[in-house]
Amino acid sequence: MDHAEDNVQVNVLPPDKEKIKKLWTVAAILGAVTAVEFLIAFTMHHGPLKTAIFIGLTIVKASYIVGEFMHLRYEVKVLFWSILIPLTFVIWMLVAFIYEGIIISDLRL
Repeated sequence: MDHAEDNVQVNVLPPDKEKIKKLWTVAAILGAVTAVEFLIAFTMHHGPLKTAIFIGLTIVKASYIVGEFMHLRYEVKVLFWSILIPLTFVIWMLVAFIYEGIIISDLRL
């Protein structure tokens, strides 16, 4: 019966300080945006402005995450726009549906 060698060599590379610095920068930016969201959540009264700010900050965080962790920021611009344009239409569609729903809800009252 053949056995694999037990003395396997593992080479550990030194940490890439530039990548580690980039990860901490990304974490700091996302943490700062989240801190702003918490500040707004606990200091502002509920209303359309608060909702709009939360939607805006969520879009900022999502685009930053997609850009950094999915490496979309470094891709060809055609790929970037092929994702951004349909997303814009989906957001427009959601806003239109919500607006229509509010109007229909007001008509029933």
